[in-house]
Amino acid sequence: MGAGGWNWNDAWIFVSAVIAERLERDRALHAALPVGGATLADLLAAADFLHQSVPSRDDLEESIRRLTGAGLLTVDDDVIEVAPAGEQLWRTRPFSGLSSAVMTLQAQLNRAAEPGRADWSLDERAYAAAVREYSLRLADGR
Repeated sequence: MGAGGWNWNDAWIFVSAVIAERLERDRALHAALPVGGATLADLLAAADFLHQSVPSRDDLEESIRRLTGAGLLTVDDDVIEVAPAGEQLWRTRPFSGLSSAVMTLQAQLNRAAEPGRADWSLDERAYAAAVREYSLRLADGR
């Protein structure tokens, strides 16, 4: 069992990754495209949907490092996927609506896992490109 140490941002980013990956999976299946993970722009969109704000580059980088280091997410070329351990954590969480999902997940994380530390970085240009892509989606009404 975990000894704690997870913060609200970690849970926010994790729940956002789950939502973003599922939306991307649904889009791919409906378009008969290969199923992949969520992009950084997808993650930012989900985070904004949940909390009406976009995480800063530093907050996003730190949470993804902790979540990937704990084996809950995987990141490859800035494509984020929920790892099998993350899927298990999500499926076994106490059910709650989206309004309380982040708080519920933070408590679940603190009971179930220790934060990890992966060697992953998010450079300023990749973050700015994801914010720009998300902003263009908003302007287009997507």
